[in-house]
Amino acid sequence: MLKIDDINVYYGAIHALKGISLEVSEGEIVTLIGANGAGKSTTLRTISGLLKPRTGHLTFEGQNIAGLPAQEIVKKGICHVPEGRRIFANMSVLENLELGAYTRSDSKGIAEDMEAVFKRFPRLRERKTQVAGTLSGGEQQMLAIGRALMSRPRLLLMDEPSMGLAPLLVKEIFAIIKEINASGTTILLVEQNANMALSVAQKAYVLETGRITLSGTAKELAESEAVRKAYLGG
Repeated sequence: MLKIDDINVYYGAIHALKGISLEVSEGEIVTLIGANGAGKSTTLRTISGLLKPRTGHLTFEGQNIAGLPAQEIVKKGICHVPEGRRIFANMSVLENLELGAYTRSDSKGIAEDMEAVFKRFPRLRERKTQVAGTLSGGEQQMLAIGRALMSRPRLLLMDEPSMGLAPLLVKEIFAIIKEINASGTTILLVEQNANMALSVAQKAYVLETGRITLSGTAKELAESEAVRKAYLGG
């Protein structure tokens, strides 16, 4: 479904991604783990069109998407839930969700998807007229995910969905991730909580200072001594 082949990404003179390659097959949850500054968010930002690779190939369902504007990538079926949620804080919950569907014109389908989001996140229905910036952290994360689902993505990019959340909410968010995947959406997940990420993923990659250093099934990486020591607390 998604294939990244030897891409190099720079921030000015800083070489952020150094020839990384990875694949995401349809129906999978694939996770990318690594320390702060390893290049995980840069990888997602490159896939979603917010950054342009200097070299390398980036294909989605056989089509080259490297360098396409972000809105065109959304139209192709990729949506990004960014780190820090990035909701529109001064707009209502409903307006945020409506903006998630801005590339669509099928009003009936949009209404159906809105109802599906409210069914998945009942708290958003209760707060649909509330200003989004006044929601709790967990509710804002639900809104960020719901907004992305309104674009009806085939591939969902999720960047640190558990960041800053209480342990019970982390479990709830990961249960939601599994539900979204089970309903047919492929997921590429960036997450510092490596234990949780590896527990829901089928495949995993370890990114260190802009390079992929390990890859395999999530089970293989969870059992790797190097991964346990570096990311799983021993």
